[in-house]
Amino acid sequence: MNPTPTPDSRLEALRRWLDQHAGRLGLAPDSLAPVSGDASFRRYFRLQAAGGTLIAMDAPPPHEDCTPFVRIAGLLARGGLRVPDILAQDLDQGFLLLSDLGDRTFYDALRDGLDQDEAALQRHYRGALRALVALQRCPADGLPPYDEPRLLEELAVFPEWYLRTHLGYTPDAAADAALADIFRLLAQRAAAQPRVLVHRDFHSPNLMLGPDELDPAPGIIDFQDALDGPISYDIASLALDARTTWDEARQLDWAIRYWEYARAAGLPVPDDFARFHVDYEWMGLQRNLRILGVFARLSHRDGKHHYLDHMPRVQAYVRQVAGRYAVFRPLLRLLDQAERVPQADGYSF
Repeated sequence: MNPTPTPDSRLEALRRWLDQHAGRLGLAPDSLAPVSGDASFRRYFRLQAAGGTLIAMDAPPPHEDCTPFVRIAGLLARGGLRVPDILAQDLDQGFLLLSDLGDRTFYDALRDGLDQDEAALQRHYRGALRALVALQRCPADGLPPYDEPRLLEELAVFPEWYLRTHLGYTPDAAADAALADIFRLLAQRAAAQPRVLVHRDFHSPNLMLGPDELDPAPGIIDFQDALDGPISYDIASLALDARTTWDEARQLDWAIRYWEYARAAGLPVPDDFARFHVDYEWMGLQRNLRILGVFARLSHRDGKHHYLDHMPRVQAYVRQVAGRYAVFRPLLRLLDQAERVPQADGYSF
């Protein structure tokens, strides 16, 4: 006997809300089809409308708040970026009706072989770098600060969820102290950087190819968690992409191109690329340590085990940067122990 399906009350409420706008926009609420969910409670649906398709966002209160999405969408649109237009909104219920930027992210295109066409790859990624510069020129006034306390707070998921829960490894007092020192160094260096509007997930799943494949300006989504923070954060997100592996030569190429575009636009990057490169790598290390903890939490707490598929890539990025700077040797030793990597005699913190 099949169990009785559980009614989706949110979906039913969304359909009723769309019915209210059906006549004005030519909507077909019965055509709702899931597009995707994400790491939060938000869900997205595509539906037919007069002249094409639209996207409905379901962001259930009190878990989600649509207000930042609405505010930042306007901010980025005024900066000339391709973001969804908001056609209808009900912030109390947590519903938005958005223009459709298409169904192909950079991540989808890469899985379909975009990286095999060097000219197309560079066209789209240079477009993304220019879009990043435009995003960083948007005013960040009033956005929450991405400051040292917040950067430190984020890193707590690494020992709790990655080391202890995922790997079953409990650092001893010496390792804990070494890790705390490294976290403090990373947060202090990031917080000392010039601050701009930070998307926080400026990478392949959140960049959309346009309807014209020759148009290099990407659509940008999932920007509602933007903060006022370190200028190197989003280029680290793009070049050290948690969903797509890029070798160091590619990472360096895009970091240099971004730096050149940013300088030309008058953004406050260092005049010396070598200094910026250290900022960017340390920022990427902070981000990827946090991501290891977040991916472990999404799997163990939320049952979203597919995030573990990306963990080896993030582990490699962490080791890539940690292996380049002597100050991070204690982190490598801890990872060797926690991940059961064969180690030489005499390792100690």
